[in-house]
Amino acid sequence: MDTSLLDRTVEEKLVTLTDVTWEQFKGIEAQLIDNRSVRLSYLSGILEIMSPVGPLHEYVKTTLGYLLEAYMRFLGMRFYGKGGFTIEKTGYASGTPDESYCIGTDKETPDILIEIIVTSGTINRRELYRPKQVPEVWFWKSDTIRIFHLNSSGDDEEVNRSSFFPNLDPNVLLQYIAMPDQYDAVQAFEQFLRSLYRNETSTL
Repeated sequence: MDTSLLDRTVEEKLVTLTDVTWEQFKGIEAQLIDNRSVRLSYLSGILEIMSPVGPLHEYVKTTLGYLLEAYMRFLGMRFYGKGGFTIEKTGYASGTPDESYCIGTDKETPDILIEIIVTSGTINRRELYRPKQVPEVWFWKSDTIRIFHLNSSGDDEEVNRSSFFPNLDPNVLLQYIAMPDQYDAVQAFEQFLRSLYRNETSTL
C-alpha cells in the first residue's frame, strides 16, 4: 500500500503493562471511558494501551469493511454490522475488534471479527476472543490478511478462505485495499464482481 498518501503525522503508541489485576484494569478503563482515541486490551494480567489509533489503521479498517459489505450485498447475503464493541470474559480477557459482522441472523456474539494490526503488541489476539467462541477472526497486517476459523474442537486454525465466503479470495480484497482512493476502490471492486459473475454465468 502507498502509505505516502495517508497522513502519517499521528503515530500509534503502544504501552504494555504486566501483572495487572482485573480490578486494576477495570479502574484504568473507567478513567479512560471518555477518551475514544485510546484502546485497551487485557489478557490474563497483561494490559496493552494503544493511543492514538492512526490514519492508516482507520483507512484499512473502513475500506475492508466497505468491501465485505459490497460483496455480501452483491450476493444477497443477509448480514448485520456490529462495529467495534468490547468483548470480554470477566477476570480473564477484554478486547475491542475494529469491525464485526453477524451473518444470516443477528446474534449476541458476531460470526466474524476484524482486527487491523499496524503496531504489534505482546497479547495473543486470537486468544483474546477465544472465550467467546467467535467463529472467525480476520487479521490485516502488513498488506496481508490472515483468517482463523474455530474448528469443532474449539481450537482456531488458519484457513485460506472464510467459511462464510468460500468463493472470495482474500488476496483480491488486498488489491482494492491498496488503492489510494477508498471510493474508487469500492467502485472498482463492485465492477470486478459484476464482470466475474457475468462471465461465470455465460459459461454455464
